[in-house]
Amino acid sequence: MSEFLVVGGGVIGMMTTLQLADAGHSVTLIERGRCGREASWAGGGIVSPLYPWRYSAPISRLSTWSEGYYPELALRLLEETGIDPEYRQRGLLYLRVSDEARAMAWARQVGKPLERVGPDFLYAKEPAVVPGLEEALWMPTLGSIRNPRLVRSLHARLAAMPGVTLREGCEVTGFRMAAGRVEAVATADGEVSGGQVIVCGGAWAAGLLAPLGVSLPVRPVKGQMILFRAPPGLVRRVVLMDGRYVIPRADGRVLAGSTLEEAGFDKTIDAAARESLWESAVAIAPALAGCEVEHHWTGLRPGSPDGVPFIGAVPGVANLHVNAGHYRNGLVLAPASTRLLVDQLLGREPIVDPAPYRPGREG
Repeated sequence: MSEFLVVGGGVIGMMTTLQLADAGHSVTLIERGRCGREASWAGGGIVSPLYPWRYSAPISRLSTWSEGYYPELALRLLEETGIDPEYRQRGLLYLRVSDEARAMAWARQVGKPLERVGPDFLYAKEPAVVPGLEEALWMPTLGSIRNPRLVRSLHARLAAMPGVTLREGCEVTGFRMAAGRVEAVATADGEVSGGQVIVCGGAWAAGLLAPLGVSLPVRPVKGQMILFRAPPGLVRRVVLMDGRYVIPRADGRVLAGSTLEEAGFDKTIDAAARESLWESAVAIAPALAGCEVEHHWTGLRPGSPDGVPFIGAVPGVANLHVNAGHYRNGLVLAPASTRLLVDQLLGREPIVDPAPYRPGREG
């Protein structure tokens, strides 16, 4: 029996497992499909909330910590696995920002580099963006990561660690309780026992906990994205305009996203969303109109009432914990939110005050 049992193999579950294993503990990770193939794979990989000045302090604290951690993590995983997560710190250009004064005030308050730039600077950085703009906001420190490769490298690292057991293709069907604690996790392949149980089920977390009488206000929020096959250098860095974005990859491909849809667990793609995403991308970088749309996909974000994740012990169950509800910022917040929970699990001084994230808080 492992000391820790993690339910859910997305980036939150895998980073939780990695940190516990790094601390010398045995961990079993249970994933109903393949690790990292849901929202962790589907997102864009921007290592910041889209408009960070519009978010609450609890999200800002986690995102700031995570942003500083990603370069180190990417280098570590490349060295240990040979799989490059492609962390790129090329900055972000904000076009047509409606609340510019608020953005600049936020940047001064938190000490974040953010500056207003003119057309010469803008088109020197991104010649392909829509012509005729007179200004933009420039955040030079922002990075992005190629999340499908991040999850591949995390999976490869965990598979090589002696204290880690990966059980993929193993769906959790319930929990066996005794004396106010989880005795075992029931799966389609039989029961699995662990000392402490951590639910990292993303959009499915509420459904996993409901049979225990635990009400977690996390719901699926559908998002669709498209991928252009573009020549390297057409788009050089992340560009955001009117709530939509384009994200370049090292090989030239450009992601464009994303939709926000309240559609339950429906993961179908549709032509209207594809057209809307194409139009938004071409409005940002007109040259993309001549590039093939190579792929169109969807993912389910774990929405929560205020966008602040639920991190910590589940009230009323002695050995049950949760880390879910990151909404649009799962990858952004993953290093910090998993570190915060692991700090609590191991009795360490937490990196931030855990109170705003506690399960059972009023939302």
